[in-house]
Amino acid sequence: MDYLIAFIGATLAGVINTLAGNGSAITLTILTEVLGMPGNLANGTNRLGVASQSIGASWAFYKHGKIDWQNSWLLLATTTFGAIIGAWVAISVSNEQFKTVFSYLMVFMLFVLLVKPERWLRETDVNFKPSLWLIIPAYLALGFYGGFIQMGMGIFFLAVMVLGARYSLLDANVVKSLMVAIYTILAILLFQGKGLIDWKIGGLMAVGQMIGGWATAHYGASSPKVNIWAHRLLVVIVIAAVIKLFGWHELLF
Repeated sequence: MDYLIAFIGATLAGVINTLAGNGSAITLTILTEVLGMPGNLANGTNRLGVASQSIGASWAFYKHGKIDWQNSWLLLATTTFGAIIGAWVAISVSNEQFKTVFSYLMVFMLFVLLVKPERWLRETDVNFKPSLWLIIPAYLALGFYGGFIQMGMGIFFLAVMVLGARYSLLDANVVKSLMVAIYTILAILLFQGKGLIDWKIGGLMAVGQMIGGWATAHYGASSPKVNIWAHRLLVVIVIAAVIKLFGWHELLF
């Protein structure tokens, strides 16, 4: 039953991560609360599913001609560098200190999503060139956070890309999948070096997440309403994260 829960939860996380983010809230909860893993082992094991889902989604986006290599290299290089540093820190210290900060960041993100939602539904502005003095530190910070804990990284990344770099939600998700695939593979090497990956359960969840990521990218890439549904999913995920992080679900149930 534990393995069935892990597989179904991982598949759902793959769907959520491909169009929105924070699917790791599901997989990390399963690993720690259902399977009883220590935090650092769960953090490392979770990277297998993150990598597989991102590879599956990136492949589907590539087959649909959605990946723009020429305009993505700076982002990929910068976030990967930040992620290596973040993963190195993660294998040395506990990530519990970030939970309080993460909770309030989710509340802030909910306001960002609900105020002027039309900003999230526009198409990519190919003529807009963001300031490198602002965007490179943002990329580094995103990479560090993704390398450190991953949970919620997709939401923050979409905010930077859509509101800061003026990408559409679909195009931002394309870049996100490719970026996460690259830096997570490197993070896996660091976690494995410290013995912080359970390959048996991680492999099972990786299959589920790859299925969810590939299927969502395959059908989402050709859907004319993908930006609308991605925004709605983002709102739902952030609301759920806020309820869970502040313990309000215990009052509801």
